[in-house]
Amino acid sequence: MSARLSDYDYDLPRELIAQRPLERREDSRMMVLRRVGQTIEHRQFRQLKTFVQPGDLLVLNDTRVLPARRFSDDGVIEFLFLERLSPARWKCLVKPGRKLRVGATAKIDTVTLRVEQITTEGERIVALDEDIDFYAGGSMPLPPYIGRPSDENDAARYQTVFAHEAGAVAAPTAGLHFTPEILSQIPHTFVTLHVGPGTFLPVRSDNVAEHRMHRERFRISPEAANKINAARRIVAVGTTAMRTLESANRADGKILAQEGATDLFIYAPYDFRVVDVLLTNFHLPRSTLLMLVSAFAGREFLQRAYQEAIGERYRFYSYGDCMLIL
Repeated sequence: MSARLSDYDYDLPRELIAQRPLERREDSRMMVLRRVGQTIEHRQFRQLKTFVQPGDLLVLNDTRVLPARRFSDDGVIEFLFLERLSPARWKCLVKPGRKLRVGATAKIDTVTLRVEQITTEGERIVALDEDIDFYAGGSMPLPPYIGRPSDENDAARYQTVFAHEAGAVAAPTAGLHFTPEILSQIPHTFVTLHVGPGTFLPVRSDNVAEHRMHRERFRISPEAANKINAARRIVAVGTTAMRTLESANRADGKILAQEGATDLFIYAPYDFRVVDVLLTNFHLPRSTLLMLVSAFAGREFLQRAYQEAIGERYRFYSYGDCMLIL
């Protein structure tokens, strides 16, 4: 299996990038890929339970997206607040970066921020002249390919119905299709992985193996570990649940309850040890997420599925449709 960045490219018509969610979460389409036999079916997400077998367990990521997006008072600089380091000190991403070098200042709600440090990842450490909670007045950090400001609808819809543990700057998008009714019909449990800014970062090296992932915090509760260990098959809802499960420490082949951080980068060839089935959205070209799904489904099979999805006018990315890989 090749590990070149160019192997994970495809052309997508811009009009297939979903700019808004469907009126009802459960109305998404679901492409079903069967790895044995290499077949593709076109279904609806609400049919998910018909593919669940006795003994299966859905594992979902219950992270909650922070309202982390703010703009400077003059509207020139966009901030994505990643973490409150201490009273009056924050870690953030800024755009455009050239406007905020070390020592530069900006104002939000008349509070002055001064850049103390720029990390090797390009993040800014900023000090404030008074303590303020930027999340209190923030908005949903929609991905760059959604070319509009976030609104009140996004505050609800760019969040899963089961979001619980605040800490992410991007939604675990495979979970956005679920309603409480659909979830109540399928055995499930929750893990937590706080999706970090690395999800936005492009892979810059054509040798995929040279890419390094950002570390992201995760947690598996004792209750979740017990359910996972008792299940016959594990259905990971999304790449974040997949990475959490595949990163987890084990004893005697069993998942342990734990808290930790992972920088696991899954690309082919990879030996999946926990996850049997994957529900996931459609992902950007050349992205680490597409590489993970390619490792699970098979790169050539997945490429064929993506071309069929484009031909069938599926909706792509965060607010788009999904695929179930069996």
